[in-house]
Amino acid sequence: MDKSVAGPSTTTDTSTSPIAKRQKLTNHHTHYQPQPLLPGLPDHIAQVCLSLVHPSSLYSVCRSWRHLMYSPSFPPYLSLYAVCSSSSSSATSSQTAQNHSNAVDFFTFDPISSNWHALPAPPPHSTLRILLHHPSFLSRKLPIQSVSVSGNLVLLAATTYNLLPALSRPLMFNPLSRTWVFGPPLASPRRWCAAGVICGAVYVASGMGSQFSDHTARAVEKWDLHLHEENGGDRRNMGWRLWERKSGLRDTRFSREPIDAVGWKGKLCMVNVRGGAAKEGAVYNVEKDTWEEMPEGMLAGWRGPVASMDEDVMYALDEVKGALRKYDAERDSWEEIMESERFRGAQQMTAAGGRLCVICGGGIEVRVVDVVESPPRLWVVDLPVGIEAVAVHILPRMNPLDFGFPVAASTSIE
Repeated sequence: MDKSVAGPSTTTDTSTSPIAKRQKLTNHHTHYQPQPLLPGLPDHIAQVCLSLVHPSSLYSVCRSWRHLMYSPSFPPYLSLYAVCSSSSSSATSSQTAQNHSNAVDFFTFDPISSNWHALPAPPPHSTLRILLHHPSFLSRKLPIQSVSVSGNLVLLAATTYNLLPALSRPLMFNPLSRTWVFGPPLASPRRWCAAGVICGAVYVASGMGSQFSDHTARAVEKWDLHLHEENGGDRRNMGWRLWERKSGLRDTRFSREPIDAVGWKGKLCMVNVRGGAAKEGAVYNVEKDTWEEMPEGMLAGWRGPVASMDEDVMYALDEVKGALRKYDAERDSWEEIMESERFRGAQQMTAAGGRLCVICGGGIEVRVVDVVESPPRLWVVDLPVGIEAVAVHILPRMNPLDFGFPVAASTSIE
């Protein structure tokens, strides 16, 4: 995500007569003529030329270029998406605080205008009854597990008020069509599972259903969205293939916590415990449909959030030391890129477009690292007041045709 872009300057009209103001507006509209994108070139050729320019440069030049970059025909740039909960600190009573802290919201951050926008609400019949805080577990937040795949945001698992799986089938949001749709039903709806994406397919493994089951705790399911796209690509048609059973886990040790399974070089990598505690690792080979032991060096450096860039380069954050590292497969070791106390206590990380986005500060801010630059560049994007991030993803910018007023302007800090 880019740094903040200053908003347009404001001017003051010194005219005091309403008639003068009306006359001024009338004259403006009478004489206004659409300007070519690039003088001397047809617009369709000018658009091809301008599509090669970074959107942040187009945004600050003129209105016609700004309209172009937000049009459906312009290649969508990457934006930040956040699954959020309302902060209980913004409520005025204990009951209201409980209701607010269990509310789930969805936002997207436009890195060019530096504004947050709310996503369209899921359909009324799919109202999410998700529990984030429970009186018996006041010290921890119950998870909402989500992934990004093929340019879509997919919710896979969560917990209801009676501690049951909240989603019997995935709920998917497509930014370009601005629509929510349900995917095929899971054979075993679950919570506290491992969830990840590799080669355009979604995987869920282990977890718990309505109660603990050895079968569910070992079960692995795959949903291949590519099969759906080859079959017409109509996301309103739920004729896509159902979840497919894959080789199960060897034991039930991956059902203790919500786990991010990281897609890397044709494999899914995951550990059974978060943070710096002693843990076990497992690697799923997609081509062979087999489970393997995780390399010792990879496991030793898995001490916090992990994400892969284009399923090729794996990054890990040491949530205690605040060290960002990159995995070297040949040496089976982690190379330190940078260290910052700002990363201590990091909760979740995602990667795309040469950037890492990390939830920090108890969920109220997202720290962004440009790992392409040397040395890496770091800045922060604050969330709207009263909102805490549960998960972040990087996806194409949302179709802005129906954008309303921004929820809030972010105070991005270099």
